[in-house]
Amino acid sequence: MEIRLLRYFIAVANQQSISAAAQYLHLSQPSLSRQLSDFEKELGTPLFIRGNRKITLTDEGGFLLKKAKEIVELVDKTEANFNPSIEMIGGEITIGGGETEAMHLIAKTLKSLLKDYPSIQFHLYSGNADDITDKLDSGLLDFGVVIEPTNKQKYEYVKLPATDVWGVLMRKDSPLAEKPSIQPIDLLDKPLLTSRQTAVSNELSGWFGQTIEDLTITGTYNLLYNAARMVEENLGYALCLDKLINTSGNSNLCFKPLHPKLEVNLNIIWKKHQVFSNAANKFLEQLRRDIKIDNLENRL
Repeated sequence: MEIRLLRYFIAVANQQSISAAAQYLHLSQPSLSRQLSDFEKELGTPLFIRGNRKITLTDEGGFLLKKAKEIVELVDKTEANFNPSIEMIGGEITIGGGETEAMHLIAKTLKSLLKDYPSIQFHLYSGNADDITDKLDSGLLDFGVVIEPTNKQKYEYVKLPATDVWGVLMRKDSPLAEKPSIQPIDLLDKPLLTSRQTAVSNELSGWFGQTIEDLTITGTYNLLYNAARMVEENLGYALCLDKLINTSGNSNLCFKPLHPKLEVNLNIIWKKHQVFSNAANKFLEQLRRDIKIDNLENRL
């Protein structure tokens, strides 16, 4: 299976047209059509349903499209880390993370790194911990920022000097908005929006003293921004981390911490036995220096 053919396949799937894809790829239409037919024969299955106006994917084609994009992205990522100049450190760093204040530390490290190595590029991927670990495992990410606990069998990690606080995002006219903090009993009969992360469900189940499934779950979310829009429309209370949504000024939302207090620590993780590019190695070195400085400052 050639990478070139995967790129052709992705182009046709995106354009939904052989002629449009051929124009995009600077190929003749007969040549592209013939190569894709040969590709289908090689795989032993049809990838396209060829209609009069547009091309759609078969079930097998849909499966291949997802895998082809991952393969091509991984190839591009690998090639980008080879720099013709031995003396110049360049390449790409890919970092995944959820919504957390800890990304300020990552930004600070990247800023310092780019001063010394301006040829380095960084790419951020936003997602929950399950998304991040999936992409780490497939090699599409170098690093992931996730809440504890970390699977020490699969990943190396560095503990970040950052702590996130759990609480509830609600409307300012909510009956609970006058309370300084929120206890489990306050939420037992309330419609809740919760994160889909497995680790989060376990943490919150421990705080509630019962499984999340036994509560009134109105909906779930992946990232908090859209969930906040649901809260604004009075669809429920969002269990979330602090400092991710602006609740100051004219916002009609407010955040209340949980009581007993529920905090989570954060780690930056990477696969065990990971072979890093020069750029990723430099990032990790800089991050460790920044964490050491931060810890010294906090002791003074």
